[in-house]
Amino acid sequence: MDINELRQKIDKIDDKLVRLFEQRMEVSSELAQYKLIHNLPVHDPSREQQKINDLSLKVKQENKKYISALYILLFELSRANQERIINSITIQE
Repeated sequence: MDINELRQKIDKIDDKLVRLFEQRMEVSSELAQYKLIHNLPVHDPSREQQKINDLSLKVKQENKKYISALYILLFELSRANQERIINSITIQE
């Protein structure tokens, strides 16, 4: 397999990841509304750590630190999205 074929494979995977990321952010938006209604904090460190621990069990040993880094970033993006939504709702009220 040459480099162009490998890059095409990566591109197809990236297309799927983008769609899944969009879905994840949509659910994150729903979570923001739930948290606002129920007066819950945006940041839940114990939930995030448990999620990283669970996901680490699903990857090869050599990928554990990478899955952790990926999800730390995803959590940061989700929190930023939730805070944006909560702040926009709070300001409108």
